[in-house]
Amino acid sequence: MRMQAVQYVLVVACGCAPVIDASAADAIGVVKTVKGAVHIERAGQNVNVAVGSEVLPNDRIVTGPESSVGITLRDNTLLTEGSSSTLELNRFAFDTTTHDGAFDATIRHGSLAVVDGKLAKAHPEAVRFSTPTTTLGVRGTEFIIEVGGNGENAR
Repeated sequence: MRMQAVQYVLVVACGCAPVIDASAADAIGVVKTVKGAVHIERAGQNVNVAVGSEVLPNDRIVTGPESSVGITLRDNTLLTEGSSSTLELNRFAFDTTTHDGAFDATIRHGSLAVVDGKLAKAHPEAVRFSTPTTTLGVRGTEFIIEVGGNGENAR
């Protein structure tokens, strides 16, 4: 009986390792700066954010009052989310060899400053930012989006 328990533990441990590695491989970026209260809503849970935290597809990043977060994506896109903001990272795919891929994000409210990375430089049509009332295509290298409480002030 004891040998069965050891085998079971080994099977479970070996079965879990690929899940952990897959999660790390799915990271689309990393948090570079944090000021104040910032958390990520991921799979129905709130995850506190610190410098070095990984950002995953479908994460919703929420900043509190007088807070901000800076994120660098795998293609070197720089995102700076201002205070009292909500950013949803709907989709990010990037091929480091061809620079093909897609990026789709939604800023629900607050502000977001963007400095484009390799994906937008190679394929600007593949990058899209949305607000509750507007969809923006990327045609420049730097821009700021601000959305009021009701989504009325996108620019």
